[in-house]
Amino acid sequence: MEKIEPGSGERHLSAEVARVTDLIQYQEGAVVSRTLVKKASGSVTLFAIDRSQGLSEHTAPYDALVQVLDGEADITVSHRAQRVRQGEMILMPADQPHELKAVTRFKMLLTMLRS
Repeated sequence: MEKIEPGSGERHLSAEVARVTDLIQYQEGAVVSRTLVKKASGSVTLFAIDRSQGLSEHTAPYDALVQVLDGEADITVSHRAQRVRQGEMILMPADQPHELKAVTRFKMLLTMLRS
């Protein structure tokens, strides 16, 4: 499913069908992540976040797109909290403070756009 290009450290998915939510499992009381693609132009990372867990406020120098695959979370961007549920997405603009907290266990796909 996943391979790393020799000498580059870049990760790529192979051309196989996969159920995204099956690529990562929840762990009690934890935030679990798995990088699926990592390139100079951006990355795609899968997260499984247990209920009441989250990521504290931070900023990133790149735009990021969060797609909620399972469950729901409160995601705050520029001090504006929004509930994001399965099947929904939210853009987190570059250099804007953001944080998230799981309302229920939830899985998300985070796409970082570096160029």
